[in-house]
Amino acid sequence: MKVFSRLAAMAVTAVALVSGASVALAGMGQPSPWQMGLQDSATPIMNDIAWFHDVLLWIIAAISAFVLALLLIIIVRFNARANPTPTRTTHNTTLEVLWTIVPVIILACIAVPSFRLLFIQLDVPKPDLTVKATGSQWYWTYNYPDNGNLKITSEMLDEKDLKPGQPRLLAVDNEMVVPVNKVVHVIVTGTDVIHSFNVPSFGIRIDAVPGRINETWFKATTEGMFYGQCSELCGKDHSFMPIAVRVVSDADFAAWLTAQAHPAENETGPRTAVAAAGGPSH
Repeated sequence: MKVFSRLAAMAVTAVALVSGASVALAGMGQPSPWQMGLQDSATPIMNDIAWFHDVLLWIIAAISAFVLALLLIIIVRFNARANPTPTRTTHNTTLEVLWTIVPVIILACIAVPSFRLLFIQLDVPKPDLTVKATGSQWYWTYNYPDNGNLKITSEMLDEKDLKPGQPRLLAVDNEMVVPVNKVVHVIVTGTDVIHSFNVPSFGIRIDAVPGRINETWFKATTEGMFYGQCSELCGKDHSFMPIAVRVVSDADFAAWLTAQAHPAENETGPRTAVAAAGGPSH
């Protein structure tokens, strides 16, 4: 009885912690303190990923509860004291068929939405904008081949340079800027070691491999700032290589492009955009 009382107390505590942590759910665009769950979705792909995650969670919970119930039944009904004369049964055809077929059915049900999701992620629709993201130790370079091959170098801001509202270890000096409700085709590569381009709210993550081109895409449906990080161990400053994407309206994006065409007049200085023939300001 003491064991069951302890288990019940642990269960109640876990439920209380989960229910009390509702204010600590992940926000959109960046992680939250004491975060539980995925970041809020800002793209159709992330909507599908979140739905698939939730469905799998219920399936896993049901399977775990079923197995736990079987274990408890066995512990209570078939221990040496309650069942001093054990059965000599070695086979049960019905059970053997069921524990073979049922897992196959469960896996097949999981496979269908999984393959659909993989297809959607890898099948890039006709893009409205193409951005080439190049990972280097330890910064990102963004090229806009559709806009005069504009090039932007993006590095993490030092803590002393942060402005109010900018998150530590995630804010950068120059963000990738894209228009809202447009298909953005992201071409990803690396210059030295393998990096990984990852923006959780967009549901995208893909390796940046030197000498190779990978591709992904997203369609942000909400304006705002969205942060990610390199998700591949790439050296001593791996944890200081954030990704920042600013999603703006079409008008603001056009104004931003105009500002990049005249970097000397831009408030952020000539370092915001560099010519295609020039390199980063390192």
